[in-house]
Amino acid sequence: MSEKDKMLHQKLYDANYDQELEKERIQCKILCQKYNSLPIDKIDDRHKFIKRILGETGENVHIEPDFWCDYGYRIKVGENFYANHGLIILDAGGVTFGRDVFIAPSCGFHTSGHPIDFQRRNQGLEYAYPIFVGDNVWIGAGVQVMPGVTIGSNVVIGGGSVVVKDIPSNSVAAGNPCRVIRQITDADAKKNWDR
Repeated sequence: MSEKDKMLHQKLYDANYDQELEKERIQCKILCQKYNSLPIDKIDDRHKFIKRILGETGENVHIEPDFWCDYGYRIKVGENFYANHGLIILDAGGVTFGRDVFIAPSCGFHTSGHPIDFQRRNQGLEYAYPIFVGDNVWIGAGVQVMPGVTIGSNVVIGGGSVVVKDIPSNSVAAGNPCRVIRQITDADAKKNWDR
C-alpha cells in the first residue's frame, strides 16, 4: 500500500518524507499562493481559480485571501459557501462542507494528527480523519476543528472554540473544548442568538 493509499484509508502514513505526497502538497501550495496574490477586485478570476484548487464546489463559492490547504482535491464545499480571511484547511483526511456554510476569519479545519509517542512522530508518521460540516452552519472567528469531527446542520459554533467532538444539528456550541450550550429554537428567529 502506498503512503497516499494509507492516508486515504485512515491509516498511519509517512506524511513528511513521501515524495508523491510532498509533490502534491507543493503543487497545491503554489496554487494557493497564486490565488492569494490575485487582485481583490477580480472577483470572477478568483471565483474560477478557487475551483481549480478545491475538489468539488457549488456554483457560488467565495473564499477571502489568505487561504491555505494541503491538497485541495480532498475539500468539497456546497452551494453558497463563504469563508473570511485566514482560512486553513489541512485536508489529508477530507473535509466536506454542506450548503450555506459561513466561516468567520482565522478558522482552521485540521484532519491531520500525529502519534503521541515521539518515536513514530519523529519518523514523520501521521493520521488523517475526515471532517464533515452540515448545511446552514456558522463558524465563529478563530474556531479550530480537529480530526474526525462531524458538525451537524443548522449549527452555530461560537468564536474561539476548539471542536474536538461531534456537535449535533440544531444547536449553539462554544468553548474549549467546544460543548453544546443550547438547542436552536423558533424563538431565535426573533432575537439575536446571544441574548
